[in-house]
Amino acid sequence: MLQRLLILLFTPLFALLCTSNGQAAETALRLATTTSTANSGLMEFLLPVFTTETGLVVHLIAVGTGKALRLGREGDVDVVLVHARQAENKFVADGYGVDRADVMYNDFIIVGPKSDPAGVASSNSAAEVFRNIHASEHPFVSRGDDSGTHKRELILWQSASKTPAGSWYREVGQGMGKTLQIANEVDGYTMTDRGTWLAYQSKLDITLLYADDPPLFNPYGIIAVSPTRHADVNYDGASKLIQWMISPAAQKMIGEFKIKGQQLFVPSASNSN
Repeated sequence: MLQRLLILLFTPLFALLCTSNGQAAETALRLATTTSTANSGLMEFLLPVFTTETGLVVHLIAVGTGKALRLGREGDVDVVLVHARQAENKFVADGYGVDRADVMYNDFIIVGPKSDPAGVASSNSAAEVFRNIHASEHPFVSRGDDSGTHKRELILWQSASKTPAGSWYREVGQGMGKTLQIANEVDGYTMTDRGTWLAYQSKLDITLLYADDPPLFNPYGIIAVSPTRHADVNYDGASKLIQWMISPAAQKMIGEFKIKGQQLFVPSASNSN
């Protein structure tokens, strides 16, 4: 009798989780988000609660911002959570995205060898950091993947009036976690979001050298893929996720998410526009 009762209780849950089932497919939601929100553990922390409250199972695709927006433009996902405001604005202006909302922010930091041959730690600005690295020609590992981090890095090179080139500048086409590992292997510099750094820090010998500068501010926005552009997207589900992410309860969870006692993201839904 007990076994029969357990089967009856868990069958609905199985049906919800099994994406080959037609009904479950209707409750599935495809989210393309950045590697930083995945590598840090934030999505693993948030999404099960969203699923419990709404019945929507989120299929997470962790890629760079550029790739996430391309998936959105092609209608291969229902909603994107990314961090490159200029690219986000274009995505919406071109008619591919709707209902954009601010969700949270953290910051970028510069990490590198403890010996710091480029003098990054003593720099007075982000632009000076990049000028010093350029002058030293010490290895710098770039994601080189059109991610939000890569886009910001290129802006910072431009602000330093420098064009990175040569064997010391290594574009690896990888996510943030792998890029940090490669920088560690070559004892080089790289730029990372603070969340991924905190998640990987204990495994690395390189160290944090420069932070807390306004040009390193890193806001995240969530955008539904336009149902006008792609009629088959799950716009209702995307809308529910957006509203949930900017709700007081979810914003509180974002603010409470920590690694080793350090807050990774600051909720910012009250600044949405």
